[in-house]
Amino acid sequence: MKKRTKVATILATLSAAVAIGGVGWYQSAYADSQQSTPGYADDPLVTKSYVEQKVAELVKQELAKNGGGGATTGSGAVAKLEVVTVPFGKKIIVEDGGELIVRSGKAVAYSTDANGLSDMTDGLDISPGKPVGNNHLILFPRGGRGVEADPKQKNGLTVLVRGSYKIQ
Repeated sequence: MKKRTKVATILATLSAAVAIGGVGWYQSAYADSQQSTPGYADDPLVTKSYVEQKVAELVKQELAKNGGGGATTGSGAVAKLEVVTVPFGKKIIVEDGGELIVRSGKAVAYSTDANGLSDMTDGLDISPGKPVGNNHLILFPRGGRGVEADPKQKNGLTVLVRGSYKIQ
């Protein structure tokens, strides 16, 4: 009985070796070794710092094409933030797609209809006549809307505006 177990073990080992060898032979004969092995000439191994350096260079090139980044106008020029002083009793009306940030003074939302302003900082809609928070990014999806100084104060506003606007 021992001899039979020994022969069975040897046969099993030889069968496994033949199967493993066959698989290895098949892979070497039929597999595309360049695509399954990383580090060949068309797919070199690189370091993380090398990849970060190349990505940074590409980002700089793209930013240079767009004039340094930021929002662009229809002509491709960068729309810059402009500091605007709004006198007390006046309002600033921002055109479609414009942005505004109240830097100083207390502002309230202005709109000719029931729709308000989009407060991107808090993710809220500000109804006409409601306070606009300082240092909040306000988006104007449609023109005819703006901000004015709170009537409870006697000072004007200082705002940052990106896009077309008018003082009324």
